[in-house]
Amino acid sequence: MEQQENNIIVRSIGVLTSGGDAPGMNAVIRGVVRAGSAKGLKVYGVKNGYTGLINGEFELLGKRDVSNILHRGGTVLGSDRSPEMKTQKGQREAIRMMNNIGIDCLIVCGGDGTMTGGNALFEQGFPVIGIPGTIDNDVWGTSTCVGVDTALNTITEAIDKIRDTAASHRRAYIIETMGRDCGYLAIQSAIVSGGECVLIPENPISIEEVADTIENAYKRGKKHCIVLMAEGYPLKLDEVVRQLDAMDLGFTARGINLSYVQRGGSPSAFDRILASRMAFTAVDWAINNQFGVMTALRSDTMTPVPLKDVIGKHRELNLQYMEISNVLSR
Repeated sequence: MEQQENNIIVRSIGVLTSGGDAPGMNAVIRGVVRAGSAKGLKVYGVKNGYTGLINGEFELLGKRDVSNILHRGGTVLGSDRSPEMKTQKGQREAIRMMNNIGIDCLIVCGGDGTMTGGNALFEQGFPVIGIPGTIDNDVWGTSTCVGVDTALNTITEAIDKIRDTAASHRRAYIIETMGRDCGYLAIQSAIVSGGECVLIPENPISIEEVADTIENAYKRGKKHCIVLMAEGYPLKLDEVVRQLDAMDLGFTARGINLSYVQRGGSPSAFDRILASRMAFTAVDWAINNQFGVMTALRSDTMTPVPLKDVIGKHRELNLQYMEISNVLSR
């Protein structure tokens, strides 16, 4: 855990959401505003992520301003990816804007890019606390991030519906999930939906192995075959489908990219609780001068993880999930 050399009397805090939106970000905003207000702090919402921070897009928020957002997907503050934030000029301008309005501490919610930006501000002397919010679940140091549970529920619901069509037409569906270079969503979705095969970047299997799985499912009398594929898999979805459809596997191959539907929707109960806990914890740490850290869930405990340890790393995938998926789908 990092700490500023001198104690800071925190009277006001800022909160922003950055990078890809995730279900539960509004719960984070609500949690920061209400926990901060309960402690007598002014809370400023920063619009449009780091871009808004650099441009000075601040809005003073009270308890009533965050009413009826707990259940909403996306982020009411807006989000953006800011190339300027990667420069020292952009970082200095962001700090200048916060100093001008009187923000003493900044709470940032997002993925690894957001944590990198927060760490850059902290290294320049500004108090920052991070909250991991991304459906990819690739942020190092925490067992899960805000938004992951909701995304998995959304994917599961979609696969359940796709299976109805797959069985009706005796098809093999290759379903692509988000996750960038992390196969967490794909492999978890394979387990909870009964997928016969999963394609992930951490342990990529060949097209021939996929074809064998599909053909064996057909020979065993199954009416369909579901293959989950992470977007970080070495081959593109269209190429995977083209190669499989050119083989005589019994099932006709079709591809579906679930795309941005995975990032939307009302957050699950788990994500609302997680977001609220992380927001409450971040405000508590701010008051107690625990800066330069990210709220991390470890064994159901909120643990401060230094931002400098988070950036440049990705959460490793437990490959035992691959074995679980393979065994239980047969």
